Amino acid sequence: MNIQTLLVIGLGGFLGSIGRYSLGYGFVKWGLTQFPWATLAVNLVGSFLLGVVFGFFLQNEHYPEHYKFFFATGFLGSFTTFSTFSFETMEMFHNQLYLQGTLYSLGSIVIGGLLAFAGYSWVK
Repeated sequence: MNIQTLLVIGLGGFLGSIGRYSLGYGFVKWGLTQFPWATLAVNLVGSFLLGVVFGFFLQNEHYPEHYKFFFATGFLGSFTTFSTFSFETMEMFHNQLYLQGTLYSLGSIVIGGLLAFAGYSWVK
C-alpha cells in the first residue's frame, strides 16, 4: 500500500459519499420518505456497478490497478457497502462455495441486524 493508492481511494470515497447524499436528498425532495427508497436505490445500483467494475477489470487487466481502487474500493465503497457484500456472496456461489455463501449471507443479514438492534438498545 502506498500514499498514491490511499489518495485514489480517498478521492473515490469522497465522490461516492457525495453521490449517496445527493441521491438521498433527491428522494426526500421528491417526498419519497415513507420507505427507505434512497438506501434501496444505492444498494441495488451499487451492487450492479460493482459487478460491472469487476467484470471489466477481469477482462481488461492492462488498466492500472488505481482505477479499480478508485471505483470499487473508493467510490462504491462509500456509495454503499452492500455492493461488496453482494459481490462477495456472488463470488462464493460462482466458486461453488454454496455453504459458505449461504452462511455469509444469512450471517451478515441476521447477525448484522441483531447487532444494530443491540447497539441501538445499548445507547438507548
